[in-house]
Formats: sequence, C-alpha cells, structure tokens
Amino acid sequence: MKISPKDNLKPKGLKGISDQQIEYHFETHYKGYVNKLNEIWEKLPAVDRSKANQNYSDYRSLKVEESFNFMGVTLHELYFENLKNGLGTKPSAALMSRQERDFGSYDKWKEDFKACGIALRGWAVLVYDPNTNMLINNGLDAHNMFGLMGSIPLLVLDVYEHAYYVDYGPKRAAYLEAFIDNINWNVVDERMKNIPKK
Repeated sequence: MKISPKDNLKPKGLKGISDQQIEYHFETHYKGYVNKLNEIWEKLPAVDRSKANQNYSDYRSLKVEESFNFMGVTLHELYFENLKNGLGTKPSAALMSRQERDFGSYDKWKEDFKACGIALRGWAVLVYDPNTNMLINNGLDAHNMFGLMGSIPLLVLDVYEHAYYVDYGPKRAAYLEAFIDNINWNVVDERMKNIPKK
C-alpha cells in the first residue's frame, strides 16, 4: 500500500495567507506525513506481531504512528481543499440553517469555531455527528487525539504554529480571521451532501 501527495490541493493567492506560508506548510509538513505513512506501511507487514504489547512493542509503535501520520495526511488534505482565495462564497442555506439550529446563529457558530481554534493545540473541525444529528466544533490537540469517532468533517482548520508563523508569528487570532476570509464554502457544501436528511 502506498499513497501519493495531492499536489492539486495546494492553494495560491489567498487573502492574508501568503504563498510562502502555504509552500512551507504543504511541501514540508503535509508531504512529510505522506512520506512517513508510506514508510510505516512498508514496515508493518514484516513486524513481529507475536511480541505486541501495550507497554512497548515495535507493532504498537508502528500502529500509534500510523494513526498520527494517517490523520496528518487526511486533515491536511481537507484543510487545503477548503481554502480558496476568499471566493466571496457563503455557507449554503442548508448549512446556515443547521448552524442556527445547533449554535443559535452563524455568528455564534463562528465565535465558537474561533474559540475552538484558540483553545486547542492542533485542529478545529466543524463536524456533523450522526449519533446526535448535530453540528459540533470538534477540537483536536493532535491529529489522532480527541476526534469524535464516526463524525463527518465539514470544515477543517489547522492551528499548529507551522500553519501561520511565517505570516503572523504568535498572533493566532489574526490567522483565524484570515482563514475565515478564505473558506471555500462550495467545498464545505459538497461535504454536506454526506449528511443524512433527518
């Protein structure tokens, strides 16, 4: 099993997020996860499963790092895909209706989403949870920590320092504003099609 990076997802000409910031992020971090995941998948078939142990084993180490790098690839691809030069797009009526129902209003959703982006160390993700039939702003401290199992990601925001330090240094709040300005809501609406009608 082997995957290749999706170079077609690299955004350019964003408002408030420089091409240089994207270049470092995409070429170093995202492609680094792709390469490490492929390396792990090459090693897994030959690892000694008879020595698997929850304290330490080669198998355990590979499985833990598989989840970290797999989610590093997945979240970055969703992140880059939902960024596109402002576009002037807005959430669809269906999404805004859900945001109003589950957060009180679009503005309250946005306030909560940005708070999630400040509070968590790695990611803020607007998800649909099929268990509760609700939209939830899910925060992850790491790629493979605190994700809501079974949820469908709709909008993904990377808040690791590597996502904004070239442009904003430690000013994460300013980066969050730039991110909001560059959301490609058309992509989010496409992801909404995976939500069952209830």
